[in-house]
Amino acid sequence: MNELILIVEDNEKNRKLVRDVLQHKGYKTLEAESAEDGIRMAQESGPALILMDIQLPGMNGIAALGRLRADPKTKKIPVVAVTASAMTHDRAKIMAAGFDGYQSKPINVKEFLVAVREMLDRPRGG
Repeated sequence: MNELILIVEDNEKNRKLVRDVLQHKGYKTLEAESAEDGIRMAQESGPALILMDIQLPGMNGIAALGRLRADPKTKKIPVVAVTASAMTHDRAKIMAAGFDGYQSKPINVKEFLVAVREMLDRPRGG
């Protein structure tokens, strides 16, 4: 396994939970507390997957996704939105923004791990 997953999440508890769950399964993790840091880390480390909180201080996750997609270095990295905003219209808006997947908080560990694996196993689009 050993894939590198970038967690962009400003809430320490949420970040720790996601990190612990992923590391327990053998994934390597990188963490950013802001969209700006997340974008920089993605450019530097080229993770296999990015888990992006939507409600971030400063730039939000949707704006950050736009920046990642605009950069040739990061545009093919799958990005999953992880958000507490579980309203149906929010989900539609988030998916319309171009995220590859969606996980609501609090995460369901089992479903979350299945979704992560599916993202990592998907062939990279052009």
